[in-house]
Amino acid sequence: MKNSPKKIQKSALKPDTLCIHGGISEDENTGAVNIPIYQASTFRMLEMGKHKGFEYGRTGNPTRKALENLIADLENGCAGFAFSSGMAALTTILMLFKTGDKILIARDVYGGTLRLANQIFNNFNLTFEAVDFSDFPAIKDKIAADPQIKGLIFETPANPLLGISDIAAISEIAKKRNILTIIDNTFMSPYWQKPLDLGADIVIHSASKYLGGHNDVIAGLIAAKDKDLAEKIGFIQNSCGTILPPFDSWLLIRGIKTLAVRLDRLSENAAFLADFLNSNDAVAKVFYPGLKDFIGHDLQKKQAKAFGAIISFRISPKYDINEFFKSLEIIAFAESLGGTESLICHPETMTHAALTQEQRDAISITGDLIRFSVGLENKDDLKEDLSWAFKQAYRAAK
Repeated sequence: MKNSPKKIQKSALKPDTLCIHGGISEDENTGAVNIPIYQASTFRMLEMGKHKGFEYGRTGNPTRKALENLIADLENGCAGFAFSSGMAALTTILMLFKTGDKILIARDVYGGTLRLANQIFNNFNLTFEAVDFSDFPAIKDKIAADPQIKGLIFETPANPLLGISDIAAISEIAKKRNILTIIDNTFMSPYWQKPLDLGADIVIHSASKYLGGHNDVIAGLIAAKDKDLAEKIGFIQNSCGTILPPFDSWLLIRGIKTLAVRLDRLSENAAFLADFLNSNDAVAKVFYPGLKDFIGHDLQKKQAKAFGAIISFRISPKYDINEFFKSLEIIAFAESLGGTESLICHPETMTHAALTQEQRDAISITGDLIRFSVGLENKDDLKEDLSWAFKQAYRAAK
């Protein structure tokens, strides 16, 4: 008697294989190796109360479903959800809370996250307190002292100074108090870091960044660990209609297929350029978890498989920062991160412009700070571009 053929379980696949074959990777109707763009707003019912899995495009779409299953597989969650933007995803998460709840939010998250919390959701009597999540003892004390705390929202590495927070330790104390741990994993992606495996309840992504990878789509993704929590998120998503369209969903699936190879190259480029910047007279200080003297280096090495491809640095006062930006030729002076192209930005006037001067000062976002999203270009070409811009900036400052 012949043995039954062995069936490979998705849970056994390596991350780079899962990027290609996770979720719903083939079309059952045609055998197409890529999921089609199902550009449909409604679906034929078989009979009253019975359909083939889809009935209305807001509630569910086959292309979007393939993406949602994919992010669930990549993050080891029970369910995934795709949204029209990262902010739409975060808005959905905040709708899980009730009037009177308090949420600890990292003081060094993306500026738009703080704007959403402090200028919109505070109108619904949700209370937010900005804290330093890299200070674990302080977080532990706050949780112990305040029973109103119902949620924790933080990024690690944080934006833009790349502070590292202990996901496992924070999640453990939060679970003891039935507090939701929500982690923005945008800077790492599930290829480099898996917060749900470390105890987090929800992972959120600005999928426009590393997951899309080509600076051609705006999207947000969520992965939930718990089934009950996933049902609540799905209900809010359907009720509010904050969904990602089919074409954008398809673009993300296509982008994720190359996530592993892109991030391997980005990691190599970032390590090389961090060393270059760290030894350059034009740079006063470099923030990069891969540098051995960086606070949080050992923790990042423990909870993630790489150090990321974002480098922040302070330009020396002897250099004209505006001339530096103007002189870059390969690296684009632009918002966002995580694409094939290298991007560089000025957090004070761009990503964190929504904060008050007092808030920026509290987290050391000053006028000399630059955030560099390393791209896939040749690392020597990027080094040359930076060197040229530094030279022009030095001459302009004289």
